[in-house]
Amino acid sequence: MSEAAQSGKSFGVLRQFVRRASAVETCEMCSQELANHHQHLLEPVSRKLVCACDACAILFNNSGQTKYKRVPRRIRFLPDFHMTDSQWDGLMMPINMAFFFKSAPQERVIALYPSPAGATESLLSFDTWDEIEHDNPALLEMEADVEALLVNRIGHSRGFSQPEYYVVPIDECFKLVGLIRSRWQGLSGGTSAARDASARNLFEKRRWHGRMVGTPGIRQERLRVTLT
Repeated sequence: MSEAAQSGKSFGVLRQFVRRASAVETCEMCSQELANHHQHLLEPVSRKLVCACDACAILFNNSGQTKYKRVPRRIRFLPDFHMTDSQWDGLMMPINMAFFFKSAPQERVIALYPSPAGATESLLSFDTWDEIEHDNPALLEMEADVEALLVNRIGHSRGFSQPEYYVVPIDECFKLVGLIRSRWQGLSGGTSAARDASARNLFEKRRWHGRMVGTPGIRQERLRVTLT
């Protein structure tokens, strides 16, 4: 092999290492390399999520006036949550899955649902939300900006399961929306049945690494299946 060919091969190997290194996620505060499952910070005004190591994330306790808020890691299943079909219909969601969070900068509750464009905001009826919040005191305990009520009524709309309600970290909501978006077809996501089936399957497969608290049971175990 000529010297030029050997040099080219060496540079090729180096480029592979560079590409591999660039794929590794790092803390956006201190540049430390991160594990696959790491913490996030949220900038409430822009709703931007920032990857962070434990040492940096712990600096943000969400009690003071800081640019970022630390996203909690707990997930709570709400077995006693109450929402009537008429209340859900009053929220006017085009798909039977959505998440709701309190925005401190905007001083209101924001409703988002999966769509081909990602997480899409819905015009929320505050009268309907006030009713739901009154019936469910657990919503008063949600941390503004960084926790959300995740509603899954897909099985209920098809007549084969009960609605499911969770309080989850806001980053998990956006991850779920991204996964659903990646499986949708065309601008509409396919037929209504196809959209619901895709969203339902991804919801059931989303792995939450044993971080859930609440009533144990089939629903809780089902959500620990690994998403491939």
